Amino acid sequence: MSQTRKKNSSEGETKSQISPVNRFLQGCKAERGEENNDLGSDGSHPNHGALSTATQDAAKPPSSEEELESRMEESEQFLQKLDRKADSKRLDLDSCRVTRVDIREMVTLLPFLPDLEELDVSWNDSIGGNLHLITQQVHLVHKLKTLRLGSCRLTTEDVQALGEVLAMTPELEELNLSWNNNVGGNLPLIFQKLQNGTKVQTLELVDCALTSEDGAFVGQLLPVLQSLEVLDLSMNRQVGCSLNRIALGLKCTSNLKVLKLQSCGLSPKSIKILDAAFRYLGELRKLDLSCNKKLGGGFEGSSGQLALLKHLRGLDLHQCSLTAGDVAALTQLIPLLSSLQEVDLSANRNVGGASENLLARLRFLPALRSLLISGCALEGPALAALADASIHLPALEIFNLSWNKCVGGSVQLLLEMLRLSAGLQVLRLSSCSLVTKDMAILVSVMQTGHLARLQTLDLSYNDSICDEGWAVFCRNMQFLKELTELDISLRPTNFRDCGPWVRHLLCAVTKLPEITEISMERWILPASQRAALGSCDQGHTRRVHFDHSGFQ
Repeated sequence: MSQTRKKNSSEGETKSQISPVNRFLQGCKAERGEENNDLGSDGSHPNHGALSTATQDAAKPPSSEEELESRMEESEQFLQKLDRKADSKRLDLDSCRVTRVDIREMVTLLPFLPDLEELDVSWNDSIGGNLHLITQQVHLVHKLKTLRLGSCRLTTEDVQALGEVLAMTPELEELNLSWNNNVGGNLPLIFQKLQNGTKVQTLELVDCALTSEDGAFVGQLLPVLQSLEVLDLSMNRQVGCSLNRIALGLKCTSNLKVLKLQSCGLSPKSIKILDAAFRYLGELRKLDLSCNKKLGGGFEGSSGQLALLKHLRGLDLHQCSLTAGDVAALTQLIPLLSSLQEVDLSANRNVGGASENLLARLRFLPALRSLLISGCALEGPALAALADASIHLPALEIFNLSWNKCVGGSVQLLLEMLRLSAGLQVLRLSSCSLVTKDMAILVSVMQTGHLARLQTLDLSYNDSICDEGWAVFCRNMQFLKELTELDISLRPTNFRDCGPWVRHLLCAVTKLPEITEISMERWILPASQRAALGSCDQGHTRRVHFDHSGFQ
């Protein structure tokens, strides 16, 4: 995808000689030890010389075309060993289980990657304690824009080394240090040398064991990050203790587009604190406050500054213990956010009885693509209000009503929505107490082609559907031409014999060109039918995976 720049010709070089250089810049992604193997064996053989000497030798340009081609081959071998492809602008070693030797081989590569823009070594435990090997050479990669070090078991020494290198990467735009516990308590060591004018746009510090002092430092750091667009502090429970300082810093980040504070120990008071910052975040596109279980009641006394986020497209409040008062406040606020495309209110059980007015006002969100309200204990009137509003949501693509028992026997209410949502791709009705009548209604919509774009259908944990219901559904599955995933599993405590309808299921699979995953856990089949499932494929080019744990 990326295009390589042509390397300047050396004096007296012909066009035929330039070709391998171009191939080197395009294909060289990981060089393995070069012609001299000093660096690759330095750790175990001290007599091979210091790291700095080896890397200096490695950084020398190739002296001949033969040497260059040799390096190209070694680079390809290194990447093949790690099951990666060459790219002159991107070095992706995410989850490669790299060893210390691999790291040293990669270090010898960096001087020969002048166009490298992205370096990702996330989810490699061996990076921890060895990051200095990389940082010593990063200054040679002048165009580096993205550095991802997620879940690398960074040590305090690594954090210190990282702080030094950030001052030498002026083009850096994205930094991901997530899932490194030693970042917590050491945040100033990383960022204290950053200067005004830094180009960092994305900063991800998920689950880094940040302390309240780290949170306060973030508040001081934000005014320096004038270009910041994405800030993710999720899963740092002490962040809530320093939210006042962070909110002060947020007032200086007018370009911020994504703010994620999932599971950060936020309280009702936190909403009032954030309210004061919202007026300065006019460009915000996504706000994630989910999994803050003590947040309930926060919206009741807010000043409503959330309504100023006119460009907000995603609002995630799932598992926030929202109260009836919160729902009343959101009923006034959400209709004013006409740009909303994604709303998640799931796992807020107190929403159920108070949500009728809120759900009715979703009709004022014409751009809504994703609506997740699973596990909200909805009641009949709320479902009816949702059904009325949903016919005004032509852009809806993802709809999750799972774990709302009131849906059972009432799918008729959703009939118009299912007919009008021509672009619906994901429909989840897990544990909704569906009955056979509901399946007949769903099938009637399928037969008319209104669910033709559906890709994921979750009907699991609806054990009250009888064999007749499953049979009528399976006989009509072929109308779901784009279906890729289907889940019809039973509840964990329930095992049940499959009826004759399983034959219709197998027949339907042969007519669905995209299906790859069918989960039907705890359905009991005789050995002959299990064998049929195991051998089911489509023209010998695509196998369908049946998740049938519980058959035996």
